[in-house]
Amino acid sequence: MSVTTADVVLVGAGAMSGTLGMLLRQLDPSLNIVMIEQHDAVATESTDGWNNAGTGHAAYCELNYTPVNADGSIDTTKAFAINSAFEVSLQFWSYLVEKGILPEPSAFINRAPHKSFVWGDENVRFLKKRFETLSQHSLFEGMEYSESEDTIKQWMPLVMQGREPHQRVAATRVKHGSDVDFGALTRLMVQHLEQQDGFELRMQTRVIDLNQKDNGRWAITVKNLKTGAIDAIDTDFVFLGAGGGALPLLQKSAVPEGRGYGGFPVSGQWLVCRKPEIVEQHHAKVYGKAPLGAPPMSVPHLDTRIINGKKALLFGPFAGFTTKFLKQGSFLDLAYSIKPSNIKPMLIAGLSNMDLTRYLVSEVLQSHHARVDALRKFYPDARDEDWELAIAGQRVQIIKEDPVKGGKLEFGTEVITTGDGTLAALLGASPGASTAVQTMIGIVERCFVKRSKGEAWQAHLHDLVPSYGKSLVDDAELLKEVRQRTLSTLNLSE
Repeated sequence: MSVTTADVVLVGAGAMSGTLGMLLRQLDPSLNIVMIEQHDAVATESTDGWNNAGTGHAAYCELNYTPVNADGSIDTTKAFAINSAFEVSLQFWSYLVEKGILPEPSAFINRAPHKSFVWGDENVRFLKKRFETLSQHSLFEGMEYSESEDTIKQWMPLVMQGREPHQRVAATRVKHGSDVDFGALTRLMVQHLEQQDGFELRMQTRVIDLNQKDNGRWAITVKNLKTGAIDAIDTDFVFLGAGGGALPLLQKSAVPEGRGYGGFPVSGQWLVCRKPEIVEQHHAKVYGKAPLGAPPMSVPHLDTRIINGKKALLFGPFAGFTTKFLKQGSFLDLAYSIKPSNIKPMLIAGLSNMDLTRYLVSEVLQSHHARVDALRKFYPDARDEDWELAIAGQRVQIIKEDPVKGGKLEFGTEVITTGDGTLAALLGASPGASTAVQTMIGIVERCFVKRSKGEAWQAHLHDLVPSYGKSLVDDAELLKEVRQRTLSTLNLSE
């Protein structure tokens, strides 16, 4: 068995590992980095454009990011956090484009206005209050609101085509919203990394064990799935960014910080239309309100998507239930993830969410006609024969211990880092890749503490992300400056 020595091991070749690898390579080109991927291509699971349930999350149109408080006010906390985090991603991508590391921006990001659309008196009141609240802040400057049928027809022709006359409707629009192909972006970043000395990509390789040695370094045992060869990698730092595969690996590591965590897998499905005569009539991401009882990842939206350079319309997602943790995983993934340390929170969370489970199963059993009926609430003239079903990637939502309830199910992402900073793992799903840069900078700060506080890395972090260390939520002038640059560099301006 051969042994390779590395400074950094990235497990998974998706958006998170690709982003962290690129950040670290920019901060210190001398780092020896090994990326491990069990599939035969980069970004094939949740990062891939067809598997990614949401792109360019900026909270402009996603109504579930602005819940209503008990007093009837709009809670902007999550919307501000996600929007400012996406601005960080835009700054980093702009830097990579300016340096020639990434190509023409249209290869991975394109302008697609972000819009919300609702109908019915109660929903219209909610959207108006949401607009009035958000538009007062510099992050959401430029957001437009309308209840005019004629105006909304101009904004989203398909959505208004064939709609019942005089139905009360409302919409918001942010023109500089974007569509991001995270699969393309990740493949471009990894391609660049592969051209650098000190970076190795090992495809069709699976981590089968990882153990921390007495000296604090990690011994990672890997298997080549093509040849069957078993090898080892000795490393200072390991990042578990393998999507649904991160939880089982975190459990293998046996670090105390990972105790009590479980996973709840959720699948997704899309209705896809590729007919040019329909696709060309819609250029936007249009989000509505989730049906009563639906999980947050099931907020319906009719999206313009540009995947691998080709334009299509996607509607969904329709959630579903499976016991796989990865799209190409095993039906035994959920069973294997149950451990003595997490069985209690998993049971409690499971029993507390039986309605959710029933909802997910009912989604799976829907007929094609029933799915298109759901689409017709958005696009009344939709025809069954114009749309086909596509299977999205897997999402493994977080189950964790709760001091009051004993266990709870969470929708979102969470980074777990060890006390010594030698291991980090990312669990959960949305908003995921859209906020990857800020999330990975957080890992750099927690796991490379001395170096990230040093003068050299601090200066370079400000080069990579000009707003680094400052709040875009609180500094309107800084936001204006960085947004002007990113919209121009990434060709997102009108």
